[in-house]
Parts: sequence; C-alpha cells; structure tokens
Amino acid sequence: MYELKPIDWRKSFYGKATVTKNGDILTLTSYTTKVASYNEATKELKVNGWYSNTTARHIRSFLDFCGLANMTKQEMKAGNYITK
Repeated sequence: MYELKPIDWRKSFYGKATVTKNGDILTLTSYTTKVASYNEATKELKVNGWYSNTTARHIRSFLDFCGLANMTKQEMKAGNYITK
C-alpha cells in the first residue's frame, strides 16, 4: 500500500488517499471508498465516481502516480488515456 502524494502545493493528503497494488491492478482508495483503478497491463482506467472536490484531487494525483497525463472527466469517461 502506498500513501498517495499530492501533485499541487499541498504537503500531504494525510493518509486519506492510498493506492494498493494487486497484480497489475492499482486501486485508489479515497477515505474509505474505492474510487478508481488502473490496469497496468491493459492500460485501462476505471473511475467509480467523482464524489467531491477532494476526491477529484485524489484522482488527479492517482493519474500522475499511474504515469498518465492529467485529463478532464469527459476524457476519462471517453477512455482517452494519454501517458506522460
């Protein structure tokens, strides 16, 4: 399990955003909710929901963690995954 680091000016998410790895699957947990997963083998991103502005910040940091460029909600829904 990894504690997700912010990509903005914040120092930390204070343990409220974590990433777990199970095989090729990276899963983002925001607070206690699994909000996104990324399959490193198939390059497939799945976002389960945008619950708050804080969760959106967690998702953006998760994209960076996975090596994906920042993208809009519409781009994520369309499956337009661009690597950095």
